[in-house]
Amino acid sequence: MKTMMDKALEAWTACAELRARRERYKRFTYGRQWDDPVRDPDTGKVTTEREVLSRDGRPPLTNNMIRQLVKCVVGRFRVYRQTSEEAIKADRHLARLHIDNELDELDSRLLEEFLISGAAVQRIGHLPGWSDEKTIVNNVSLSHFFLSIPRDPRGRDIRLAGMLHDLTPEETVMEFCDRSNRRATEIAEKLEGMASESAGLSRGEVYYEPDFHYSNDAGKVRVIEVWEYKPVRILRSHDKADGTYRELPADEQNNIDIENARRKPKGIPEVKTRIVTERRWCGAWFLGDGTLLRELVLGRGCCNPFAVKLYPLVDGEVHSLVEDVIDQQKYVNRLVNLIDRMMASSAKGALLFPVDCLAEGMELKHVAKAWSATDGIIPYKFRPGDESPRQLNPSVGDIGAKDLLRLEMQLFHDVSGVGDVLMGRDPGGGAGAERYAAQVENATIAIRDLMDTFLSFLRKRDKRLRIML
Repeated sequence: MKTMMDKALEAWTACAELRARRERYKRFTYGRQWDDPVRDPDTGKVTTEREVLSRDGRPPLTNNMIRQLVKCVVGRFRVYRQTSEEAIKADRHLARLHIDNELDELDSRLLEEFLISGAAVQRIGHLPGWSDEKTIVNNVSLSHFFLSIPRDPRGRDIRLAGMLHDLTPEETVMEFCDRSNRRATEIAEKLEGMASESAGLSRGEVYYEPDFHYSNDAGKVRVIEVWEYKPVRILRSHDKADGTYRELPADEQNNIDIENARRKPKGIPEVKTRIVTERRWCGAWFLGDGTLLRELVLGRGCCNPFAVKLYPLVDGEVHSLVEDVIDQQKYVNRLVNLIDRMMASSAKGALLFPVDCLAEGMELKHVAKAWSATDGIIPYKFRPGDESPRQLNPSVGDIGAKDLLRLEMQLFHDVSGVGDVLMGRDPGGGAGAERYAAQVENATIAIRDLMDTFLSFLRKRDKRLRIML
């Protein structure tokens, strides 16, 4: 029978593709758009597009339209939050939680993640190792999160979820010792030599994949938090002596039988019990080697601490806004580089250099390097009757690259649904205030589904916060 640790590893492995795609979309969003792996046509080895295109000494150019798109949508969300603050302020306790947890900033950054990866995840409750008692809401990076991928857009069929924590040994002992000196000593002995000695992979590499069992941060240990919704045997007890009702683990039945045997001669009402099987959320925290640090069973109706929203979640598939426009972004970059190289070629022309004219000690690569420089000097042998080096300056005709670039940029806005009006650009002097407002409202319809999905996540999160008050 599989343990919770085994199921967590399976869920982590199943989410590998989701993490890899999210990492690629993040690279494109923040400008590293030439790092896709390609096969080198000369060597046959796998390298990056940047390496292949940079061989002639001209690094590829990037016209990052995705970042502008993301910033625009986040900006519109901030405008919406300003107009909806009154509803939040009406609930005094909820407003205090928003202020203490700086949810305006936290939700804006979460929307940025939602646009990039199509997933929004927050953890409600105190994080292990954190000392700030007011902070009970935290964004969870998809690079450290795993779950059983649901098919219900509401996420009600999630049966397992968890995240990876990177804690120092001292934080781990304080969090899981349960104020017991003996338990603290046991955990400290277990952690000896377990802390990571190196920082692991650099986030600047093409792909950054955290290890499941070991922390990638130097001096820290991996703690794995797992929540599973599964059948649990529950012992329900009713103490007739004082009227209290409790739910206990099923193995407490023997202790209650002993207590009833002690009460019977004294005439004290006994404790009535009944064992039932119910589905409950069960939590467990493990070290990277599988050592159990803590486990618990939540009460009836309680949920795991993760609020999750995946978009659009058709047949369990997640697709983000950034994913929709990556192909247009790549083609825009290629056209920009094509135009740049055409302009450079037409300005410099092609050099016809007779091999017999090479100066002593020079090679053609030296000639090419000197010729490409703005102040280059090329020494050559001149002999009467021989042809001298000469430069060809052909005129570059209009092959439609600029028109195609303009078309691709328009397609980028059409595919994303975020056009000039939504970006706040001037619609022209002929547009009045009412017409401009109507244009903004119409443009917002294109991303209405995405924004409403995210807002439904925030409402669900706030509902759970109200329950905790």
